[in-house]
Amino acid sequence: MTISNLVHSPQTAFALLHKPHMHSSFLKNHNSSLFSLTNQLTKKQRNQTNLKTRLPVTTQSKNGNSADYPDRIISAVCYFYPFFDGVQYGKYVITQFTPIQVLIQPLVPAIRVFKSFPFNGFLVFLTLYFIVVRNSNFSRYVRFNTMQAIVLDVLLIFPDLLERTFNLREGWGLDLMMSLDSTVFLFLLVCLIYGSSSCLLGQMPRLPIVAEAADRQDSI
Repeated sequence: MTISNLVHSPQTAFALLHKPHMHSSFLKNHNSSLFSLTNQLTKKQRNQTNLKTRLPVTTQSKNGNSADYPDRIISAVCYFYPFFDGVQYGKYVITQFTPIQVLIQPLVPAIRVFKSFPFNGFLVFLTLYFIVVRNSNFSRYVRFNTMQAIVLDVLLIFPDLLERTFNLREGWGLDLMMSLDSTVFLFLLVCLIYGSSSCLLGQMPRLPIVAEAADRQDSI
């Protein structure tokens, strides 16, 4: 009876469909619910972001530049290689300055072992390059510092070629050669102290001249 009244009474149906308070109430409730849900999602995302920000970020040594204690020790030891290989350039400085003699004295046994066989330098080079630098099992920290030590040792070819080419033994040429040798030795000594101490402290040393050459090794 009611349905038939609605069908046969179009004014009544039209009035029901156009009651503004019903639509307004529905829209308000819907918008309020949607706005509340949006606020909740926004607050949740902000809380997650703040939580991620507060969490400490740790990097494993195998996958980045961080260094644990074994990596620091290995990297520090690598800088002794170019120093041992070029210690002969300090023959003038060591004899003239006692503090340098005292500083070098504890290293004399290791230097003698390194110099005992002519090919020790070359064997150490091959070992460091193929077993350490080219080995992805070592961290990038170790490989980068090892590569710096290798590049530093390779640069010793140039003063050696100058000595063999000119072979200056007297006059101003001898003074020039003494200055060159002393400069090379002091540079090696500074690189040893700076590189090894930085590695032991867990820092990334960047040696002048050789750091960019080590960076070019994309594989490390």
